[in-house]
Amino acid sequence: MKALKSTFLILFITLVALSCSNETATEDPIASLDPSKYYEELNISYGEDADQKFDLYLPANRTANTKVMVLVHGGGWSAGDKADMNPIKDLLRQDLPNLAIVNINYRLADENNAPYPMQMDDITTIINHLKDNKVNYTISETIGFIGTSAGAHLSLLWSYAFDANNSVNMVCSIVGPTNLTDPAYLNNTNPDLQELLDLYGENASTDFLEEASPYHQATVLSPPTILFYGGQDPLIPTTQGTDMRDQLQSLGVTHEFTLYPNAGHGWVGLELIDTWVKLKAFIINHL
Repeated sequence: MKALKSTFLILFITLVALSCSNETATEDPIASLDPSKYYEELNISYGEDADQKFDLYLPANRTANTKVMVLVHGGGWSAGDKADMNPIKDLLRQDLPNLAIVNINYRLADENNAPYPMQMDDITTIINHLKDNKVNYTISETIGFIGTSAGAHLSLLWSYAFDANNSVNMVCSIVGPTNLTDPAYLNNTNPDLQELLDLYGENASTDFLEEASPYHQATVLSPPTILFYGGQDPLIPTTQGTDMRDQLQSLGVTHEFTLYPNAGHGWVGLELIDTWVKLKAFIINHL
């Protein structure tokens, strides 16, 4: 179960190693917030819980127009860590060096703490923190999201239902759940999958599941969305991707969709390179 939750991010390490082989050493963090210099700060606290922390990476020569990419790790809403997203963070820093990056942790769900709305509240707190400190950080209020697995679900849901100020310019879902009322979920016979779904309540109402589903929260105003899924994923039925694609199409929302037919909850090799090429182009065009 734990292996299934963390499979995808491990696979990014190969791509990072290939693309960063000639990269120079990372700059040392500096104490000043001089916008002409690179700055990073790790484990910034935004709440009392030990998981309420994020890492901040600010590029050199940033301005009030510098855009922010928020990274949201997976782990079935109940596990995982922002460190899982470091390979993606490193790719962003190398290939899109003018972006500010925020790599977040959020409170993890358990039998006493449901993921929704708790994890939405955490993301909202982080976005508000960035807005309140935009002058000090020298960044804009324009943001994008990249999420994997459960983190992709959270990224989509916040972008579609909680972005009151229309700050999100693009969102990426990599193997993210989109519709908790999908018959492929409600009628599944996979105990590992059911264990994850039960975090939303063993007898959760349809209304509640729809409220927590990006598929049901998408509107004509939803931001440009790029989706990646594996055709052999044991946790994310193919319909989670194809139905989200069709919903965005019906709403007229700008989107891209890629299904790797033989991939599971992650992929390697040419498929992984294809993911990064498409995602990088999408960020350049929409963020």
